Amino acid sequence: MSFRSLFAVVLLALYGTLAWTPSASAQAPRPAEQPAAPARTPAASSLPGGATSLQETHGDWVVSCALRGAAKRCGLTQEHTNQQTRQRVFAVELTPVGDKVEGVLLLPFGLVLDQGVALQVDDQAEGQPLRFRTCLMAGCLVQVTFDARQAAALRGGTALKMRVTPEGSPSTVLAISLKGLGAALDRTIALAR
Repeated sequence: MSFRSLFAVVLLALYGTLAWTPSASAQAPRPAEQPAAPARTPAASSLPGGATSLQETHGDWVVSCALRGAAKRCGLTQEHTNQQTRQRVFAVELTPVGDKVEGVLLLPFGLVLDQGVALQVDDQAEGQPLRFRTCLMAGCLVQVTFDARQAAALRGGTALKMRVTPEGSPSTVLAISLKGLGAALDRTIALAR
């Protein structure tokens, strides 16, 4: 199963929102697991060119949008891989919701879960650690919500730093590039209409 399919299954199981079309086995979640999706329109309109799904690259971000039944689901993602092993190290999926940005971080196993993840945009003050929600086969998940002020900082920043603590080691920082984030958020908002 590809990373995107596995990540889609994980997100569908937890949040009911996807930025891409999941595998056939992930298309029928239980109703109790489907909270209202923020980037979903009541009646799906077509995507550009009449497509049923699309992916576009904006800087270091991939915008994905798919029609599923009467719903349109759109989001933006970024994945980091180890260049030597070509294995995923971490990934992030974000969805604009009004003036906020919500999403999930998919982080590797081997982290001290009780320490959480502290986020920081560039050299701004580091936020309070966020708790891990759960760990699944693909890795450990952290739900994120950025308010309007934080979303503006992300748009104007160069890197979102994640301070994590590997088991038996001092804390370390993983960085998410913010190059192209503003354009990716704007495009996701436009496509979700």
